Amino acid sequence: MNKVLLGLLLGAVLGAVDGLTSWFTPAVRAQLAGIVIGSTVKGIIAGIAIGFFARKVHSLALGILFGLAVGFVLAFIVARLQHGYYFEIILPGSLVGIIVGYATQRYGASPAGVPATTR
Repeated sequence: MNKVLLGLLLGAVLGAVDGLTSWFTPAVRAQLAGIVIGSTVKGIIAGIAIGFFARKVHSLALGILFGLAVGFVLAFIVARLQHGYYFEIILPGSLVGIIVGYATQRYGASPAGVPATTR
């Protein structure tokens, strides 16, 4: 599976799991469905960005760091919009970025090169 598609799928699944962790915060349980949808979209965005990065840069360490950065920034934006729950939002969002960054670098397939034409 190519790196972008792997990032997209893994980001969506882990984003949904990230959203489901909000169940552990009783004050937001009433908004659980919206949180899961938003976290899934956030995971998809992160996964696509990380997948494109992994396609261009072939370094496991840089892929993990980029994943952490993307996950952190997107989660921070969401937490800032919520005016609270920074730790509860940023920690799982950053972990999603780390996992997707690792998986895309380690398990994603690089695109096949264009074969040379002969005359």
